[in-house]
Amino acid sequence: MFEFIAKGGFLMLPIIFCSIISLAIILERGWHLHRAKVDTKSLFFQVERYIKEKRLNDALDLCIRTPGPVAKVLAVGIENHENNPQGREMAISRAGSQELRRLGKNLRSLAIIANVTPLLGLLGTVTGMIKAFIKIQELAGRADATVLAGGIWEALITTAAGLIVAIPAMCAHQYFEGRIDDMALEMKEVVSGLFELIKSKD
Repeated sequence: MFEFIAKGGFLMLPIIFCSIISLAIILERGWHLHRAKVDTKSLFFQVERYIKEKRLNDALDLCIRTPGPVAKVLAVGIENHENNPQGREMAISRAGSQELRRLGKNLRSLAIIANVTPLLGLLGTVTGMIKAFIKIQELAGRADATVLAGGIWEALITTAAGLIVAIPAMCAHQYFEGRIDDMALEMKEVVSGLFELIKSKD
């Protein structure tokens, strides 16, 4: 392993650094999104029951105790139930935007890594190929196919390393984006239901 890294050249260092950062982001975001997942239908059913029974404090307490962005947005909606519709909508919209930003934390960095590491790998391959052909030139045409093949496979190490880092990073980024989009849709649905509940009680 260390021999391959050494033969890949100095550009292996930023690729390895990107792989460490990428792995850290994937683990952290995966854990965070796992904790944020709740049974939205069950939560809203309980909130709806409390509101219909005029137990707003119980509904608010339930939302505060429940993890995840959907519960937090519901809590803001319940806290602002006495506001006018426009003020209530602004408070919920602001809370929803904050929660979505928290969910998407570091995903831009993950996308950058997914895009940059293949380019770093390609750059390493190009510089490696240049060195290989310079070496062949220095040998004044006496280099055989073995020397040329050795120089080429060493140059290709960085491209392989860049792709090994980029592919999981890109897949993880798309997966996390999909999860966040699903949560955003859930927020929209429960907020719409909450508005209808509060409107019916006004």
